[in-house]
Amino acid sequence: MNEKNVIGFWGYPHPTLIEEYKEKYPTAKWIDLDIDYNFPKQDILPESYCAIIKNIINAAKFYKDRFIVILAPIGKDKCDSGWFAAEVLKDMGFNVITSIFEEKTYKKDVVISTSNLPLRQKFELITKGIYEAETPDLKQCKAKFGFWGVPPNDLSILELFPNETHVYGWTRCVEAMTPADIELEMFIDKDVPTVFYSQSFCSKAQLAKYLADKYNGLYIDIDDNATNSTKAKIEAFLRLR
Repeated sequence: MNEKNVIGFWGYPHPTLIEEYKEKYPTAKWIDLDIDYNFPKQDILPESYCAIIKNIINAAKFYKDRFIVILAPIGKDKCDSGWFAAEVLKDMGFNVITSIFEEKTYKKDVVISTSNLPLRQKFELITKGIYEAETPDLKQCKAKFGFWGVPPNDLSILELFPNETHVYGWTRCVEAMTPADIELEMFIDKDVPTVFYSQSFCSKAQLAKYLADKYNGLYIDIDDNATNSTKAKIEAFLRLR
């Protein structure tokens, strides 16, 4: 049997739980289960389903008995699919601790979202900041473009954007430590041309499409990996705007 040395999580578990398990298990390896690690696919969820939730199930099965615990947000800070995934994994015998992080009192400045780092690096730093509190000293920039949404399953699409791209939507809320702050999630700098991204089969598509229409942005919906056609749409939007 493998040594239990992994703490898995998705979304943004409540900070009190994160601190508790960092203190209890200082040498544990933290794994963000939302990310696509190309683990073997499990025939548990429907074929037409959110790729992020599929990632969670695939990673959980891959690590099996190496988990110390899985920290699973299930409220407005995540989604109903996250709640269902938590119950499925519990039923399969995993040690899952659920939490709801809907407070708006843990705010911090969004210096990564508005920095001049490459967009993919912004997303990676923000998600890593969920369990590692250190924030680098970053140079800020005026936005030429915006990217609204959750971290995409296909992170390569972020490499299409210039460094002067600001992060909006749920990912910005994560940096602010308020993942259920709907006002911040809907905030957009009105004069910044923005791509509004939604993972296919995600309820946030409603917000993404509405905001794209309201602010004359580009709405994109991606299932697993971005097609050449989708990438061409993004590149054309950036070039023409």
